[in-house]
Amino acid sequence: MEEYSYFDEDPKKGWGFILAFASLMLFTIMGLGIDVDEYLQHDYLNIPRWYFYVIFSIDILMMLSLVLMFFYKKIGIFTFPVLLVLHFFMHSYYLSTFLYTDVTNLFLFTGFGMLAIIPKWKFFK
Repeated sequence: MEEYSYFDEDPKKGWGFILAFASLMLFTIMGLGIDVDEYLQHDYLNIPRWYFYVIFSIDILMMLSLVLMFFYKKIGIFTFPVLLVLHFFMHSYYLSTFLYTDVTNLFLFTGFGMLAIIPKWKFFK
């Protein structure tokens, strides 16, 4: 029986792939900007210093997982949404803030990101 493939067979990154990752990186950097702003106000807001070690580590790991996804590494696909949800819940629990950047980033990942990632899945290692 003839095998049908509905996805792009080319490992080359197209514009959709690049734009999906650029938008994911943009909203991740915007979340980092919010964390930097909170760090600059941590004395006024009474945020403990240990919180920033954790949240900045999560931000860096999120950017690293995006870079890993860009270079076709499966570990990046699995770690990014976990870190994103962890980042969102840390803001909700410790600071009582609802980050629209995290929610938008999650929608971008599940929507546009998956439209760009699923067709390239067999190239991921």
